[in-house]
Amino acid sequence: MLQDKELSDFFAAITETASPSGFEKEVQKIFTDFARPYADEIYTDVNGNAIALKKGKGLLKLMVTAHIDEIGFMVKYIDDQGYLWFRPIGGFDSALLPGLGVRVQHGHDTHFGIVGRKPIHLLEESERKTVNGDDLWIDIGAKDKADAMSRIAIGDIVTLQAGIKKLGNGMYATRSADNKLGVLVIAAVLKNLNGLHPDADLYFVSSVQEEIGLRGAITSTYGIKPDLALVLDVTHATDYPSVNKNIHGDIKPGLGPVLAVSPEIHPEINQRLKQNGEELNIPLQTEARPMATGTEARMVQVTGKGVATGLVSIPVRYMHSPNEMFSLIDVESTIALVTQFCLKAHEPIV
Repeated sequence: MLQDKELSDFFAAITETASPSGFEKEVQKIFTDFARPYADEIYTDVNGNAIALKKGKGLLKLMVTAHIDEIGFMVKYIDDQGYLWFRPIGGFDSALLPGLGVRVQHGHDTHFGIVGRKPIHLLEESERKTVNGDDLWIDIGAKDKADAMSRIAIGDIVTLQAGIKKLGNGMYATRSADNKLGVLVIAAVLKNLNGLHPDADLYFVSSVQEEIGLRGAITSTYGIKPDLALVLDVTHATDYPSVNKNIHGDIKPGLGPVLAVSPEIHPEINQRLKQNGEELNIPLQTEARPMATGTEARMVQVTGKGVATGLVSIPVRYMHSPNEMFSLIDVESTIALVTQFCLKAHEPIV
């Protein structure tokens, strides 16, 4: 995907690896293994956040965070016929599930399954109008409960099928672009800074459990106590049919990273990011979030004594779906912008 093969392989690896909220250990190892040659120190906290420290001149602490967890499901019950009943981890549109292929993770073993629902021929008229997630099951081809339980256990995690698909005009699609794109940016920035000595001590955080309550952002911010913070995430592209731009704004893939205007975001951070964008000739988009951004910025801003917080987002179509679409141009621009921000971070905001 990217011209840098190491980064492309890294992104493929983290998107291939299941990491629903609370089950990020395996994918965090991929992050720490990548970051180790480029960081001065790597450690994890009790909740599983992975932190890579790039030491600068110590003039201030800048934390750059992106969550590595994804939405998924958990096996709740196995019935006598061997079908798996499940519940979501994070938010998902049940209407997108019937007929999809999924992967059930049992220890180190991965089992393929299909999300089952009665075919349209057998549905009553009233059943056709909505899809109730409670009426869906996973079929792994088991002959009965005993057969299913020889491979699957209650509490096993389930994710959608992986793979990165290339579309036209520099567009790509994958599950968990939210927010493994943000972690890709962190990895790329850390690599870009190799051999350089910024003024700030830089803490790059691959955080956990964002999708179920922004939890990793709280503990990592509390532990680091940064002077400044930059949250990396994705945001909704609104350039496809049926989206009301009067309500949701006008955001398009391929037109650059997105800055949020919000009570959560310190205006001085946005001003610095805009200046960085001008220096690099990177176009930026703006979204209005008058209440809350729905990102880790919400928790970072108010943790401890409070932190001056910024948010840089990559536009994504069809968020929380099996195929989240994004533009490679936006990814590359975000990497350049955040690298510049890290190099130019000289003073705290008071």
